[in-house]
Amino acid sequence: MSRKPSGKSDDLFDAGESAVLPSRPPVRPSTRPAYTVTELAHELRAAAERATGQVWVKGEVIGLKVYEAGHWYFTLRDAESQLRCVMWKTYTRKFKVEPPEGIEVYALATPTVWPGRGELRLTAVALLPTAGVGLQQLSFERTREQLEREGLLDPARKRALPAFPRMIAVITSPDGVALHDIVTVGRRRWPAARIVLVPARVQGDDAVDELVRAVGVTNRLAGVDVCIVARGGGARDDLLAFNAEAVCRAVAGSRVPTISAVGHETDITLTDLVADLRAPTPSAAAAMALPDRAEIARHVGALAARLAHGLRSRTTVLAERLARLGERARGSVIRRVEARRGEWERLGASLDALSPLAVMNRGYSIARRADGPIIKRRDQLGPGEPFSLRVTDGSISARAE
Repeated sequence: MSRKPSGKSDDLFDAGESAVLPSRPPVRPSTRPAYTVTELAHELRAAAERATGQVWVKGEVIGLKVYEAGHWYFTLRDAESQLRCVMWKTYTRKFKVEPPEGIEVYALATPTVWPGRGELRLTAVALLPTAGVGLQQLSFERTREQLEREGLLDPARKRALPAFPRMIAVITSPDGVALHDIVTVGRRRWPAARIVLVPARVQGDDAVDELVRAVGVTNRLAGVDVCIVARGGGARDDLLAFNAEAVCRAVAGSRVPTISAVGHETDITLTDLVADLRAPTPSAAAAMALPDRAEIARHVGALAARLAHGLRSRTTVLAERLARLGERARGSVIRRVEARRGEWERLGASLDALSPLAVMNRGYSIARRADGPIIKRRDQLGPGEPFSLRVTDGSISARAE
């Protein structure tokens, strides 16, 4: 930007004079025929690209637009100026995350002129935050704050795991070690549980879409009790898909309790924060989801022993109580019998006195016809008719004369 010199400024810019700044040589008219607009635009493009070459430019990112092809269009600005910028997919795919609005960066770019629009633009190939914080970390913090505002990180919304799950869905790569670890632990701890693989990429450009799709498939599977989202260890860049907002929202919205087991024990992803439970490793996730049959067997054995001991104790107490009740009942019966014995003896004596046998003891007998009726009158027997006499010690056969 040229500046107006101090001193004899009026002399240099008098009307009618072709004065120039002292520091610049006089401009001579070109002898070339007139440029077309396209020709001049291309000349300016070549001049702009030769002027500085590839340079670092410091500015604030605003108005970022991401197109389906993967290209980024944005503006770099400072307090006084702004320049339009473009970054092609070849370079944007290396960053994995988009720069947030208003972040100040160093852009490695080449100035150029777009002939079609006659605009000066910067073609960027790299972006570095000026604050020393990576774009990935900035995106992580921005997404975390948004999820926290919506209450998706609230511990109160976490669900408990079922004690004895019958089916576990595992969202992971079919080629990774995470699946092998989960199956191995599952067979050892609780073989009765069914483990179902829902395959998905866990890193790369398509990982976010596939993970979201896999969570949707899991929600449509009947009988799933627990879902494990798993990935083995790796570099932090390999875990970026599990920090994507779309994946976090899918996990938070899962209809079944979800365990996140991503990366190493020291790695923390946003998926870990929104899941119902976070496991340090895939093996630990399987151990959290499934009961240990050996421990259950020991617990059942202990309960059986306690139950047997309790039954023995109760049986002993009841036996003692029944014995005491029996003694009390026996004593009560004896007392009641003794109390009634005298009355029974008197009644017995009265019955004995009224008994025909007692009368026969005094010398009497009873005549009875052969067909059974007692003979009370003479006319009940004819001459020569047999009958019997009942005496004290038996019967005597007789015949009427």
